[in-house]
Amino acid sequence: MPAGQPNNQPDDQRANPPDNLPDDRPANQAVGPAAAPVLPRPRPTSGRDLFSSELGVLFRRRRTWAMLLALAAVPVLIAVAVRLSESAVPPGRGPAFLDRVTQNGLFVGFTALVLCIPLFLPLTVGVVAGDTIAGEANLGTLRYLLIAPTGRLRLLLAKFVGAAAFALTAALTVLLAGAGIGLALFPVGPVTLLSGDTIGAGDTALRMALLACYVTVSLLGLSAIGLFLSTLTDIPVGAMAATIVLSVVSQVLDALPQLDWLHPWLFSHYWLGFADLLRQPLSWTSFADNSILQLGYIAIFGALAYGKFATKDVLS
Repeated sequence: MPAGQPNNQPDDQRANPPDNLPDDRPANQAVGPAAAPVLPRPRPTSGRDLFSSELGVLFRRRRTWAMLLALAAVPVLIAVAVRLSESAVPPGRGPAFLDRVTQNGLFVGFTALVLCIPLFLPLTVGVVAGDTIAGEANLGTLRYLLIAPTGRLRLLLAKFVGAAAFALTAALTVLLAGAGIGLALFPVGPVTLLSGDTIGAGDTALRMALLACYVTVSLLGLSAIGLFLSTLTDIPVGAMAATIVLSVVSQVLDALPQLDWLHPWLFSHYWLGFADLLRQPLSWTSFADNSILQLGYIAIFGALAYGKFATKDVLS
């Protein structure tokens, strides 16, 4: 207002401006010096939603299905090669159970599992485990997962559950693909176990499920190692390669008789110890020893993964 011009506006109007004047205050800012702004609190993400989301993302990827198809191709190649062969496989030649394939097609899955455990299964599990945290960091989605709020420990658990679910799916893929192609190309009947006993179809399905569980447990230690390595870098290929290399190194050390004292501590030591599940009666000794060993690796490398991930800068 110009100087010297009288102010004819009433005092109460000056103190209380009209409602139609523009207001620059934020909508959620309270009036008065003692009032604090009230912001809506984000709703926490439940563990079930997080786990289901992680599994959905994992099994919607083309890479996941490509690896499963590659695993399914192993028993198919075995069955076709044996079927096209003009001579029978001599006993004791080739992988375990290969000489029984022509007698019973269900042994295709067992033979394929023996071939896949040393290389193909650790390779695929190493890819999945090495990509858990490093893959999210590389894509720039890790920070958004933690803003949810998800919690770093819960996110690590979800990633590990995803890797374990893939390991179980991979083992079942090999066994079921082997049973399917064996049923199509060879006669199928009662299965003769390593102990000489014969079991029917129902008991055979149970043994196959136990084999899948055994292989899954065997790969949990490797999954925990891959999860830890994935927290050390933002480059998923590096974590994948390191996980696969460690699986190869462990098997090489396990093959050296000079290191007998070290063999029981290697995470790959019991990978091929599922023969006890193919005897009558069932023996759980190797399953129990394998589970205890893998549990130790999960505890150690799970703690290391959390210790690293809890202080990891996800904003830079």
